[in-house]
Amino acid sequence: MNLGHYGFTVDMASPHAREIEDLGFRTLWVNGGQIDRLDVLTDLLTQTQDAVIAPAIIPPDVYGTGEVIDLYRRAEAAAPGRLLIGLGSSQRKPLAALGDYVDHLDPIPRNRRLLAAFGPRTLDIARDRFAGAMPGMITPEYTAAARQRLGTAAQLIVGQYAVLDTDPDAARETARTPLRFLMDMRSYADSARRQGFTEHDIETLSDALVDHLFAWGNPEDVAAQAQRHLDAGADHVYLSVLSDGTQPVGLDAARLLASALRH
Repeated sequence: MNLGHYGFTVDMASPHAREIEDLGFRTLWVNGGQIDRLDVLTDLLTQTQDAVIAPAIIPPDVYGTGEVIDLYRRAEAAAPGRLLIGLGSSQRKPLAALGDYVDHLDPIPRNRRLLAAFGPRTLDIARDRFAGAMPGMITPEYTAAARQRLGTAAQLIVGQYAVLDTDPDAARETARTPLRFLMDMRSYADSARRQGFTEHDIETLSDALVDHLFAWGNPEDVAAQAQRHLDAGADHVYLSVLSDGTQPVGLDAARLLASALRH
């Protein structure tokens, strides 16, 4: 599948998915918090023309393998070759449970599924049993380490959160909204520790944590951070743009970033 170098996260409540696709984003992503039903992904296939549609992520604690396989088959019937399955890891079950889950996903070809892998063991599973890994909330330095662990054959997809605001205080405060939630999740907190952040950084959502894990500033600043991930070994970077209600988001943000990413 040709994902292109850059993807964009779309809001399922927005009617602008096709317009964002037409800006040149070959892959459109749906963050896991919006996937209250798997049909939102097939809905997005019908709203777009050629873009690859990918969830980030489908949580295995919520959806069983039968439901995921059924989604894949329906998507293949409606829009062959356009759905990429992004799977998360369980937040409650041991890592061995992930292996059991994947054992039942054989009807979905390996090259059509990615794993949200953060640590060395999940990166190994992503390399051996998936098309590759799709970590988020990582620095370009960690992208390089992940690439080394995965080897050259596996895909490495990086999720990059962004805020289009040059005011440091405003940008950081917007960034802290999802961070408060994500850093309460073991996988993200462990990933931050693995990247060298301290308990103080994680507990206080320090400026250092925000500045290293988020891209903020003007569109060129965000594009530069995406390029750093590509230079470090990522195959594709998808951008999730956040807003406090005054900062550009959705189609407006996509237009600004599409222009910056072309230069």
